[in-house]
Amino acid sequence: MTINEIFEKIANERVLIVGDVMIDSYMWGKVTRISPEAPVPVVAVTKREKRLGGAANVALNIEAMGANPIICSVLGDDDSSKDFQQIMYEANMDRRGIVVSDNRMTTVKSRVIGNNMHIVRVDEESTNALSAIEEDKLLDRINRTIKTLHIDAIIFQDYDKGCITERIIKEVTAIARRKKILTTVDPKHRNFGLFKDVCVFKPNLKELHEGLNIDIDDTSEETLMRDLLAASKMLHERQNIDIVLTTLSSRGMYACDFRSGEPEAILIPSCAHDIADVSGAGDTVISVITLGLAAGLTLQEAVSSANLAAGIVCGQVGVVPIDPTKLRTEMERTLTT
Repeated sequence: MTINEIFEKIANERVLIVGDVMIDSYMWGKVTRISPEAPVPVVAVTKREKRLGGAANVALNIEAMGANPIICSVLGDDDSSKDFQQIMYEANMDRRGIVVSDNRMTTVKSRVIGNNMHIVRVDEESTNALSAIEEDKLLDRINRTIKTLHIDAIIFQDYDKGCITERIIKEVTAIARRKKILTTVDPKHRNFGLFKDVCVFKPNLKELHEGLNIDIDDTSEETLMRDLLAASKMLHERQNIDIVLTTLSSRGMYACDFRSGEPEAILIPSCAHDIADVSGAGDTVISVITLGLAAGLTLQEAVSSANLAAGIVCGQVGVVPIDPTKLRTEMERTLTT
């Protein structure tokens, strides 16, 4: 399959994203002095910006790649919810999966950027799990969407804000199994052990360590590969996961594939050069690997593409989706040689 054929196939895909959404709010400015009130920089704000964040950033990555995302999540009944939906409307994004609840608040992460450096972040959020009524409403939206549209893949994007619950996981993965829909997961600690019978499970090294409560020796590549293999086997046996993809920050990505019975492991070194900001890189990785596998790429090709995409977004300040033109160029240079 050529790079053009890959992108053409991706453009026909429709992906359901289930998870915690939020607004990423930015104040950009210049720092020229330290405050006389405390030893902190004074930022003279020159620009303010609000972006879709969390699981919605996955949707932006899916959309940037030319595919069709549908966000399934619960917002609060507040001004930030109105801002979020207005941004969706302006981006012409499908809003059928959005539920509004007067018992929750919309998560907002506010970042102050001075001289292109991330200085501070302020979070406004509630992390309580969805109520039974909110679960009913969200599951109804998900069920109706899957019944009326062809869905190629489902991504669980968990930020531990309460939108993904045990019931949501069980019922959505059951639907996916019946419909034979590719299902991938970007987990967090609270629900780590609840995801079962999924195709791809993508923790980072810290999440893998905490989720399984095991030590991972990363003092050398040999000990790291040994422990990652053992951890991947544990996840496969406990939770029936086909592919465990562990992101290793500057060391790249490690994937262990159990689909053929015996585990097949691959290590893809990081391709990031000038790292400006790692925020949102995980969203890009889960988006690109999901689209790649749904398009028929091999695991090696899909992970390599996701690795290239992560390297690109890490070179930019703030949470940004992948630039498909840059990714296409990198894929042509790397995957076709």
